[in-house]
Amino acid sequence: MDEAFVRVYCPACPKSPEENLAELPAPDEPFDCPGCDERRTAAEFVRTPATSKP
Repeated sequence: MDEAFVRVYCPACPKSPEENLAELPAPDEPFDCPGCDERRTAAEFVRTPATSKP
């Protein structure tokens, strides 16, 4: 099976790494930014078309 990756956007720093979707926690679980160690819920790191900045 192919792995799926999603770009995560840190609200506290300019980093936007790709993360393995299967390894991301549930949306309401904590997630640490790999660039600055900011801890927020995983949902705050994932953008959808409605929340993406142009």
